[in-house]
Amino acid sequence: MRRQQATHTPILAPATLGVIGGGQLGRFFALAAQGMGYRVAVLDPDAGSPAMLVADERVVAPYNDPAALDRLAGACAAVTVEFESVPAGSVAHVERRCVTAPRAESIAVLQDRIREKRFLRGIGLPLVPFAPVIAAGDVAAAGCYPGILKLARQSYDGKGQVRVSSTSEALAAWRSLDEAPSVLERRVALDAEISVVLVRAADGSTRVYPAAENRHSDGILELSIVPARVSPPLAAQATQHARRIAECLDYVGVLAVEFFVSDGELLVNEIAPRPHNSGHYTMEACAVSQFEQQVRALCGLPLGETTLNSAAAMLNILGDAWRGGEPDWDGILGASCGNLHLYGKAQARSRRKMGHITILREHAGDAAAAAADCLRRLHGGHCARNSRAKQRAA
Repeated sequence: MRRQQATHTPILAPATLGVIGGGQLGRFFALAAQGMGYRVAVLDPDAGSPAMLVADERVVAPYNDPAALDRLAGACAAVTVEFESVPAGSVAHVERRCVTAPRAESIAVLQDRIREKRFLRGIGLPLVPFAPVIAAGDVAAAGCYPGILKLARQSYDGKGQVRVSSTSEALAAWRSLDEAPSVLERRVALDAEISVVLVRAADGSTRVYPAAENRHSDGILELSIVPARVSPPLAAQATQHARRIAECLDYVGVLAVEFFVSDGELLVNEIAPRPHNSGHYTMEACAVSQFEQQVRALCGLPLGETTLNSAAAMLNILGDAWRGGEPDWDGILGASCGNLHLYGKAQARSRRKMGHITILREHAGDAAAAAADCLRRLHGGHCARNSRAKQRAA
């Protein structure tokens, strides 16, 4: 990889920092930056997006609008990204005028599954068997069955992914994905799924958070438990792999690496060049959150500590929780389930991330049990709320 931009003079408040992308990760970045005295500008096509609601300056435009990118770069001392699908060319456009972290070069690798997997294979890290699918003939030659066909781009939270068991199924799936570049990955039996979030500065200094144990439902993260209930040597190996990835990319910023644990072996699944859903626990369980680290790395400030102060569980709240009306927040919060974060999204849709709850306990198992109870309350609370309302009416 081309070497990262030189370490710059620290950018101090009240400078304006920019973020491309208006989702909840951008919102938390903005709140962290504002808490440190910075102003924040957000570029997003949706004026009502979560980050836009808290921004000091709003640039409502497509991510690839040159005039909007110029406006953002002109207003900001440094710019970061909120998600990996921001066009790498847009970041390259901005970095000609101001500091960016991560750089366009890193984003270009990590927003494309084919490039990402080739990069990982090239630095000797273990992966599930995979084959790029660019043309129909690639499907027949792949041989990764049973497998999952995934779009090379814009494939996350189970979207753009199809389980297949044969060449004919894979070919039909690829056609259903408009014959876009994809990756066919062999499905493996999973012991667990874990992730590691780290932050790396321009001078190469790195801090790594404890690994999280993750549980998914229909391809969407449902629950993260920290520390991950895996052996210490396996957790240490995951940390080593994450450090190697960041170093080989000459990465600057917050980076998340997801792993499969299969038959006791650690396999790299995918990488996110940004803070990660499974790292939300850092907001309550660590002295310095992943979002403050994002600010620090972007601004050239010393990185913060990543020590875990408490075991934690992070539970995602999806739009499905609103099927029967507003969830029973009284009951959920009254049961001391934990810290509630709602993202300010106007419409609750099925499978849409609307918020999360973080639960702190002395032991990971206790945090996981409390999260399971919270999940039951979250999806069963409508009946309880309606019952209380009827009792009051009577």
